[in-house]
Amino acid sequence: MDQNMNSTKEGLISGSGAIQHKAYARVGLLGNPSDVYFGKTISFSLANFWASVTLEPSPHLIINPHPIHDLVQFDSLDHLVNRLQSEGYYGGVRLLMSICKLFHKHCKDNNINLSPGNFTLSYDTNIPRQAGLSGSSAIVCAALSCLLDFYKVRHLIKVKVRPNLILSAEKELGIVAGLQDRVAQVYGGLVHMDFSKENMDKLGHGIYTPMDISLLPPFHLIYAENPSDSGKVHSTIRQRWLNGDELVISSMKEVADIAAEGKSAILQKNYQKLAELMNHNFDLRRCMFGDECLGALNVEMVEVARRVGAASKFTGSGGAVVAFCPEGPPQVKRLEDECRKAGFSIQAIQVVPSRLNDVDLKTLSK
Repeated sequence: MDQNMNSTKEGLISGSGAIQHKAYARVGLLGNPSDVYFGKTISFSLANFWASVTLEPSPHLIINPHPIHDLVQFDSLDHLVNRLQSEGYYGGVRLLMSICKLFHKHCKDNNINLSPGNFTLSYDTNIPRQAGLSGSSAIVCAALSCLLDFYKVRHLIKVKVRPNLILSAEKELGIVAGLQDRVAQVYGGLVHMDFSKENMDKLGHGIYTPMDISLLPPFHLIYAENPSDSGKVHSTIRQRWLNGDELVISSMKEVADIAAEGKSAILQKNYQKLAELMNHNFDLRRCMFGDECLGALNVEMVEVARRVGAASKFTGSGGAVVAFCPEGPPQVKRLEDECRKAGFSIQAIQVVPSRLNDVDLKTLSK
């Protein structure tokens, strides 16, 4: 598997005092969406797409709007309406503001002193919007890394709690999500996550186990140019789960068990089993949510892959699909042809190695 990634340096930019960090898109390989139901998941960071945040010391604290994603000047009323219909109302400014607020609160609540000084935050991203690739949390994650370095508190805020901090910043804005995406983006690489109620109640977070990315077979990413809104896909499932719906509860447990089985399959390089688990994961989701809720376009992306015998499932809640061709290059070629006919984009997936540095790793041992 190609493990190369964009080589732009991160951290302190020499001579300028600026700090830059990236966070990458996320692929939920197995177990999603059980992360918000005390389940288990396996996810990895995707080098194909990322968000970057730059922090520069400045006299005043400034959040720079992005010239494209935070557009406030339009050619016409039609331009404004079309823009809102395709991109929505929100860019990344609110995300940067929220993580600044929640970072400050976390430090205050935990008696972490922050040195005085202001900064300017700016961001960029190439993660497709509404594609179920965790574009919003990538911006927040990259911004948090900048704040950790600017205030020199990376050693004081443990890696295990950073996903919670990122999620709290998104929840502040009404974004519905779970910890899985943020764990994958903080840790990087391939991670097995156990969100059992016992762990969450006792620790406040899950048990996160990094895995060797070289164990993975080649995957492909399929996505649509005009995907569905991933925030709407969870629909009534949460309420049904809370109400004790037996189908939802048993299915969600089965989805979580898939991640546990998948961990063993990956460690053994049993890729046929992995393919079966990927397909079963989606089938369970489809049974719970129904095609109307999942959306015809999202279902078609999965079906396109299955028509050539590839295993496939959502990367998140819809908008993109991860596919695996166990028969190798000839099957990949057929998949590419089918995607082209259907009007979908397809890319070979590159997996990001671990994102943790020496300071981060020391916090894991505390």
